[in-house]
Amino acid sequence: MCRWGAGSVTTAAEIKAAALRLGFANVGICSAHPAAGIDFYEGWLNRGNAATMDYLARHLDAKRSPTSLLPGCNSIIAVALNYYQPLGVEPSVPRVARYALGRDYHNVIRGKLKALAGLFPAATTRVCVDSAPLLEREYAHRAGLGWFGKNTMLIDSRRGSWFLLGFVLTTLKLESDAPAEGSCGTCRACIDACPTGAIVFEDGRWQVNSSRCISYATIEHKGDHDLNPHGWTFGCDICQEVCPFNQERVSQPQRAQITTEPDFMARREWPELEQLAQIEAGHWENISRGSPLRRAGVDGIRRNAQKVLGRTKDR
Repeated sequence: MCRWGAGSVTTAAEIKAAALRLGFANVGICSAHPAAGIDFYEGWLNRGNAATMDYLARHLDAKRSPTSLLPGCNSIIAVALNYYQPLGVEPSVPRVARYALGRDYHNVIRGKLKALAGLFPAATTRVCVDSAPLLEREYAHRAGLGWFGKNTMLIDSRRGSWFLLGFVLTTLKLESDAPAEGSCGTCRACIDACPTGAIVFEDGRWQVNSSRCISYATIEHKGDHDLNPHGWTFGCDICQEVCPFNQERVSQPQRAQITTEPDFMARREWPELEQLAQIEAGHWENISRGSPLRRAGVDGIRRNAQKVLGRTKDR
């Protein structure tokens, strides 16, 4: 049997063991069949639910099959990395989605995946973290990492939904895992808690209308908007905070476990809202380097801080 760091790995069991040693909370494997949910995704786009994220439609054809990303792709290795941390409650401190509290997860996960892919050098591989045209949650579901909740998050019945996804596409033919099974049942906690009504039921499924979503408004949307950010300066965690699968229970202590990933635990100390609301571009460039918050840009961060301050003063 191949030892860690002593050669290449070739079996599904060896690859999974290596992924766990790299710090991933969970790992599964599925075949690289074409995306079964592409028609639903196209309908979601056609209904305007992507708002101004036009790039999603441009990537539609590429998302139909993983072979568009890696010719000859046979298997997909899906991994999950826990990012949960509690948030502070100080009103003057920017409220930031938990996944963005530390180092940019793209870099953290990509580094680990490259190390994993390096263990089977005879195969052709491609590492994907969020930005590649891949229906990520579908393949993570196929690989057994979770099932679709009403808030559209991927939920692991044992671990909840506080995890980020990453993938290694490979020409290796590996044994596939069974798709994850689970259900929200009659629970409506996320739907009722969403302050902007972003979770809607259309075309027979619950889905998110981006134009109503606080995460979209505070990160992706450019220019002004009329959406109340409800205290969030970057992103939003409300639908996960209220999810029963994310609540700690004596019988299931693994839920809502604080991450042990050092790059996520190294939290940034951001300027207070009053300072962010008027921060200069040069200052923002210096303090945001290596952080997911750069996605919003200095104009977006100023706008978000001003809106949070404005709402706070109105109350």
